[in-house]
Amino acid sequence: MERISWNQYFMAQSHLLSLRSTCTRLMVGATIVRDKRIIAGGYNGSVTGSVHCVDEGCYVIDGHCVRTVHAEANALLQCAKFGVPTDDADIYVTHFPCLQCCKQLIQSGIKTVYYAEDYHNHPYAIELFEEAGIETVKVELNYLAVDTNYTEKKELVSSLLNKLSDRGDAESAALIREAEEMFQLK
Repeated sequence: MERISWNQYFMAQSHLLSLRSTCTRLMVGATIVRDKRIIAGGYNGSVTGSVHCVDEGCYVIDGHCVRTVHAEANALLQCAKFGVPTDDADIYVTHFPCLQCCKQLIQSGIKTVYYAEDYHNHPYAIELFEEAGIETVKVELNYLAVDTNYTEKKELVSSLLNKLSDRGDAESAALIREAEEMFQLK
């Protein structure tokens, strides 16, 4: 059995954290790591004790939900709350950090930002990370690392799609396209 890499391990943790998100627009998770040890985790959601977007909808001003505390900020605030230093730590985030989170990560001493998906990568955030000497590394989550039956599922879906393609109708073609995209078959 081959173990998953550290990057995949920590990115999988961030994706798992994102499942706790109460944001209806985008579920984000963040894991702060120092010396290959998780020191904090966060997900985007409302202020503790306040109403959540999943319950009452987003509170949007100028295209942004102001009710949500971002995953990166929640992880950093967890460190602050419990007195855990973040200097020279790394962060694993499901999505590229927004401009505000970028500034917070720089100020907190994070040295590397690992992210799984591009998301409105702000040019100024990229510039600030470069100026601060913070490396940004894209680490897409390899679902083989978290789903031990992924290969068998992919093979089954491929087999079913081959049978469906024999029908040759528009509905089948649409289902095939959707499944290929969802399961990254092409």
